[in-house]
Amino acid sequence: MFPLLVCAMLLGGHPGEAAPEADKIFNLPGLDNQPSFQQFSGFLNASGGKHLHYWFVECQDDPKSCPLVLWLNGGPGCSSLMGLLTEHGPFLIQPDGRTLENNEHSWNKIANVLYLESPAGVGFSFSDNKDYYTGDAQNAKDNYMALKDFFSLFPEFRDNDFYITGESYGGFYCPSLAVEVIKDNSINLKGLAIGNGLTDFILNDNSVLYFAYYHGLLDKSSWSQLESACCGKKQCHILLPNNKDCKKEIGSAISKAINHNLNPYNLFQPCIEGEPGEIRDHGDYIRAYHPGIMSSEGHSHFVERLRDLSSLNKPISMGVPCVSDTDITTYLNNPKVRSALHIPDELPRWEICSEKVSISYAMGMDDARNQYLQLLNEKKYRILVYSGDLDMVCNFLGIEWFFDSFGLEVEESYHPWMYKDGGQSQIAGYAKQYTNLTLLTVKGAGHMVPTDKPLEAFQMFRRFIKNEPF
Repeated sequence: MFPLLVCAMLLGGHPGEAAPEADKIFNLPGLDNQPSFQQFSGFLNASGGKHLHYWFVECQDDPKSCPLVLWLNGGPGCSSLMGLLTEHGPFLIQPDGRTLENNEHSWNKIANVLYLESPAGVGFSFSDNKDYYTGDAQNAKDNYMALKDFFSLFPEFRDNDFYITGESYGGFYCPSLAVEVIKDNSINLKGLAIGNGLTDFILNDNSVLYFAYYHGLLDKSSWSQLESACCGKKQCHILLPNNKDCKKEIGSAISKAINHNLNPYNLFQPCIEGEPGEIRDHGDYIRAYHPGIMSSEGHSHFVERLRDLSSLNKPISMGVPCVSDTDITTYLNNPKVRSALHIPDELPRWEICSEKVSISYAMGMDDARNQYLQLLNEKKYRILVYSGDLDMVCNFLGIEWFFDSFGLEVEESYHPWMYKDGGQSQIAGYAKQYTNLTLLTVKGAGHMVPTDKPLEAFQMFRRFIKNEPF
């Protein structure tokens, strides 16, 4: 899922008001008809010669009155264009990798949406010195600087209500950026919305096997053995097993629950094989989201495979386990698409996730507790944390445990929230309301909620933006 001393430089970083026109997308390949709203693609400046690629779609209604929404995908090291072209953008990539279909549930129907490829090294974003080592603190500052550069390019949006949104590792990206933004009174921040966000490594690790057991991936005998070995009177120690028996049972449970043929991002969807040369197995998923339960053998296996592939002197791509990215990768590497997006020819091939960023990224946070508490203590920012209830990677259990640990007063207890489908009200999921914080599940959705449940996701987004109750 971003200091103030460079703001003066940023304000003068582009030549007057001509830059937005230079970034305007006039003819996007793959569409039968070009959209009526304006869209732009270019680069925003951050620290140390970093240039973050953005794709900005204006609101289909009235851009001047619509809020401005920033979207950040996670990883760390995965592209936010996945959010645009496969989740909630105005057009969605089709399986042929060439055509785009209009999305009737696009979030830009009610908002101006800025998709930012972050950090540098992700997607089309780059650094002049090709140094892509970064971490949580630096990435938050760089995203803030890029945001300031956006407002220098598009000053007409400076006064619009502003929201920071994202998913997955965006659970760290978004509140970290928000803590930078609230220092700047010129930005009209109203709130955050995070989907299936990573919030706390320990709680996320501890929740994954509970989630697996509750969904029938472990039998009662396996669970009883794990409880007996790892759990005391108050809690289980899955992240930091305190004895050899516990370590053994954890290893056994993981091997059963995290199967190569099981899609951890949506238990009800099939697992799709990766492309040749891609690093995309469940060891990578554990390494990224559950480092505490990653065995040394598993980590060594990952590093060894990385070295083997690197020795071939061929491009290495990091795909998302069980999720096909052939269509979006084909589309964004089409020379005509790159030209329409103003991507320089010398920039490398676009990949959905960056191996160099992911491997070198310094995860400086064990949890995002301080950031969320700082925002909640301000008592003026609304926060929505939503979870597809079929996602095991950043599952709703660990997220609920995290926010319950704050000891906040519950204003509205756990209850169904409804959506309209063909004039009839249906249960979309379940919600719990605290002061300025809503926890919400989306029934039948996985890690990428707008992909799995586009109608419910749009109605959820609209209600949040308009500050309507769930």
